[in-house]
Amino acid sequence: MNLFDRVSSDIKNAMLAKDKVRLEALRGIKKEFLEAKTAKGSDGELSDDTALKILAKMVKQRKESAQIYTEQNRPDLAEPELAEAKVIEEYLPKQMTETELEAELKVIIAEVGATSAKEMGKVMGIASKKLAGRADGKAISAKVKELLA
Repeated sequence: MNLFDRVSSDIKNAMLAKDKVRLEALRGIKKEFLEAKTAKGSDGELSDDTALKILAKMVKQRKESAQIYTEQNRPDLAEPELAEAKVIEEYLPKQMTETELEAELKVIIAEVGATSAKEMGKVMGIASKKLAGRADGKAISAKVKELLA
């Protein structure tokens, strides 16, 4: 079962369970998936890779919104954003720990042969493709910068 079908099935389950937060998050996911399927230049299909990128983007948006709401002392608005982010994260692959990320990046740096911060672009290009969905771009960037320094 691909991600689109899984989300559609889970929407039905959330409706039956009367889980409003989960239902809202799942409907948001399905909306984004449908938009990607029908976007100009799309072949009408949604690969799981594309779906994972959409999900990662959605989680990032929710967390950034929650952070802004928290900074503005609006926990009433931040909590639903974090709850939705948590639901969306269930569909993403397990995130890498910092030590796993560091180990992967060391291998990539060795493959590329990077020795200085000037070569960060080469490493980031490969790392962001290889670790897509399993690690946040900011975390990858920070760790690469640290390892090349």
